[in-house]
Amino acid sequence: MPCKLVILISGSGSNLQAFIDAAEQGELPADIAAVISNRPAAGGLERAAQAGIATAVVDHTGFANRDDFDAALRDTIDSFAPDLVVLAGFMRILGADFVRHFRGRMLNIHPSLLPKYPGLHTHQRAIDAGDTEAGATVHFVTEELDGGPPILQAQVPVKAGDTAELLAARVLEQEHRIYPLAARWFAEGRLTLNGNQAELDDNALPPTGFPFHCVTAD
Repeated sequence: MPCKLVILISGSGSNLQAFIDAAEQGELPADIAAVISNRPAAGGLERAAQAGIATAVVDHTGFANRDDFDAALRDTIDSFAPDLVVLAGFMRILGADFVRHFRGRMLNIHPSLLPKYPGLHTHQRAIDAGDTEAGATVHFVTEELDGGPPILQAQVPVKAGDTAELLAARVLEQEHRIYPLAARWFAEGRLTLNGNQAELDDNALPPTGFPFHCVTAD
């Protein structure tokens, strides 16, 4: 049976589109079982519908607290029985119980070279710090925000005169390459979480994940 994915989104779904394209082109040996959003107006829901993928909405504004939202979201995800949950621009912090429920089978991508710049405004923070490189990191999700074991990392140069928007666009191109690849490794049974260590082919990955230099932008 192919690996079943559920993808969580909050916005337009550009990373979602990368997964759809990879699956359609045979580069991702997995079925996208559903796309779930916490925002009813998320543009990515239309992308999913156009691709014939089931969609669901769990609107966070309809819940009195985070725990109730997490429980409803967990139950909705579980109804599709996924092997892997992919956070693709999902803009809600998830509680510890939720994360533990999906431990070892939930991935996120963060637009910085973790452990640098967890949280928001990553591109501006890299520019303000005078960094010469920025990038994106795919990691397993754990209870620590943006702190789960890294899997794969792509670097891009920070250019003179860069704005946060220009740098974000350059990083996003790389996100679209590395995120489906990490999911492919998982689908092929090559990628696992062992304790608090990401392993590829039973080998521990480096502390910052696999360095995907071959897709570095010029």
